[in-house]
Amino acid sequence: MDDPKSTNITWHQATVTRAEREARNANRGVILWYTGLSGSGKSTIAIEVEKRLFKLGRHTYLLDGDNVRFGLNKNLGFSPDDRTENIRRIGEVAKLFVDAGIMVATAFISPYRADRDQVRALVGAGDMLEIFIKCDVSVCEQRDPKGLYKKARAGEIPEFTGISAPYEEPRNPEIVVDSGLLSVDECAQTVVDYLSAHKYI
Repeated sequence: MDDPKSTNITWHQATVTRAEREARNANRGVILWYTGLSGSGKSTIAIEVEKRLFKLGRHTYLLDGDNVRFGLNKNLGFSPDDRTENIRRIGEVAKLFVDAGIMVATAFISPYRADRDQVRALVGAGDMLEIFIKCDVSVCEQRDPKGLYKKARAGEIPEFTGISAPYEEPRNPEIVVDSGLLSVDECAQTVVDYLSAHKYI
């Protein structure tokens, strides 16, 4: 990671600790990093998991890929370099949420393993759970909720993941759900069950 361009800056430690925040929140701070192809169901499943955690009284927040590009990352496109910078920024934001003792979900295609690994390196062991939303590209293309695959096939969207740009599947994700075979409810419950079994909630 490059050093900051700013000079004369000092890191200030908070007086309220992460452990104290987690104790009050009744959950561990953690990044729930959903990754998968466009149309695989990342946002839909992440929203359902967040609803379930919220009903349980847990402190959660969802960073959605499209939403973030309206503000924080509105100056980034979809070139490989821009995708990497997009994920780097999200990783830094997510790290702050973890320190605040919040379960932060990120729903991004994040097609490159190196970018996802870079986020994992930002936080401590067990602070990032990679959730692979597995779904065959043919199923994603049949769903095509935003009409993106149709445009990509027509050559209207260059560098489209799964069609004209690569997607590197996670090698060792903590959680895998096949949204082509399982319902949204089943996928969401799989995630919640993992969080419970591993004492994140």
